[in-house]
Amino acid sequence: MGVQQETAGTGAAMLRRRILPTELGPCTVHIQEGTGGPHAVSGTADVYLHGAAGSWTSFRELLHPAAAHDRVLIDLPGWGESTQGARVAHLSIEAMARAVAGTLTSLGYRRWNLVGHSMGGFLALHIAAAWPGRTASVTAISATTFGVSEAAGKPLRSLFRFPTFLGMLLAMRAAAALGPSGSALVRAIGSTAVMRPLLSPFFAEPASISAGVLRGLGEDARPAGFSAAARAAAHYDFGQWRGILCPVLAIRGDTDVFTPPSDLLRLAEVIRRVQVVTLPRCGHFANIERPEHVQRLLEDLLYP
Repeated sequence: MGVQQETAGTGAAMLRRRILPTELGPCTVHIQEGTGGPHAVSGTADVYLHGAAGSWTSFRELLHPAAAHDRVLIDLPGWGESTQGARVAHLSIEAMARAVAGTLTSLGYRRWNLVGHSMGGFLALHIAAAWPGRTASVTAISATTFGVSEAAGKPLRSLFRFPTFLGMLLAMRAAAALGPSGSALVRAIGSTAVMRPLLSPFFAEPASISAGVLRGLGEDARPAGFSAAARAAAHYDFGQWRGILCPVLAIRGDTDVFTPPSDLLRLAEVIRRVQVVTLPRCGHFANIERPEHVQRLLEDLLYP
């Protein structure tokens, strides 16, 4: 497997790029070496899992300063730099979790702190339940859990509660049905001024979001992957999360259209060690709108 150096973000955070095989296809990871030395010393990594409309670049603002542990940023098969050869038709929460755990094991990590945004938060919680002995903590940023799962399974019943999600799901399914041309159309729209009003529901202060960030979100859209992830979430058994042993930090923005307050209340009923935080003046992308606040919460959890 090839390894190449590249720079992430605006600082000097050097990342090593690796591509590893999984049952869902090749998985591209970017690794920022921790200040504590090679990961073999502790065998622990801080692992970042993106959402169904994202990639590893969603976490650029959280890469500075470097952490004690290695940071591993994963493009799940079907997203970001992991689209070539991806078997999206076989995508499920369980298969994605096996791909993540297998990738981390191949890289030599024995334990991990999981940081997941949106779908990545959902996935992180499943991994914590499936591998409780190897998961040290979970930070779920606007995890799309109970509400979105119910909306994906029973859209008509949830139309008034989750209109933004259902509108996006309908658009992604239509684009996915067009194949490569549908994906190209979505990316083309993402490079235009239309993207700002389209994405405004996801931010508390959309006017403050740079055109570059909006363009990046458009480029990261993967209609087939989004549609497959919604199907997987619709049939998930949340009772599995009662087996989560590690501490969980659940974060949402106060204007989040995908993660309502009721989702955090239900998490507290299912998971024993959970802390819930609602960030003011923040939407669905706290890692973009409030990175400094998210970084402080992460440091308090991972390095108390």
